Amino acid sequence: MPRSDTTHPRPVWYFSEYAPVGIDLGSKAAVAAYDRNQGTDPQADDALLDRLGVSEGTQLVDLACGTGSLAVQAARRGAVAHGVDVSEEMLAFAKARADRFGVAPQWHHAGFLDYAHQGPLADVVTTKSALHQLPDFWKQQALLNAAGMLRRGGVFYLWDVIFSFEPSSAETHLQQWIDAAGRPDGEGFTEADFEAHVREEFSSYAWIVEGMLQRAGFDIVSRAFPRPTHAEFCCRRR
Repeated sequence: MPRSDTTHPRPVWYFSEYAPVGIDLGSKAAVAAYDRNQGTDPQADDALLDRLGVSEGTQLVDLACGTGSLAVQAARRGAVAHGVDVSEEMLAFAKARADRFGVAPQWHHAGFLDYAHQGPLADVVTTKSALHQLPDFWKQQALLNAAGMLRRGGVFYLWDVIFSFEPSSAETHLQQWIDAAGRPDGEGFTEADFEAHVREEFSSYAWIVEGMLQRAGFDIVSRAFPRPTHAEFCCRRR
């Protein structure tokens, strides 16, 4: 699982995607706990893949693939799946999952900013619960990179912690989210995990993300805000 682009060194001012942000996922135990806390659900993955039209032969890239569940489910239905992540421990966990199901997605040790896609342009590019690891300037660069690996008319799917509440009510909504979502240690992400997200990670307002998507070359086909702290965007590459 080599780095995807090691031939073009980045300037020293480039954002370091490989440094831990928020929760450190650099150990096997931490990755296993993350997979458990995320509530990985192959049925939910399949429902999303159905929505995105992923079938045999579809070229799919899952950016920040984490423990690999979506890429594995795509490969199980015959898609040409690529899983991309900056964590070698995440990729090792993902590969073990794929091995259990007898499929072989292509795994890439790379990030939003330096993944250089090879081969046919993707039909579908996805990213879930990860773009918040980048500050807004770098989110825009990541979205430009995602658009560049996607064929015209291809689908881009984004799910993340994205804020749709009014800025004047931020404190109320964030505290409500932390209080409601936090679980006891060992039973899911804790209040401290969500507090760290707000304090140390880079979630954006929905209106900012929408502008970034449009400037990257996407038309927003649908948007959903199931909670004031989360959003889903399904887009088409112009």
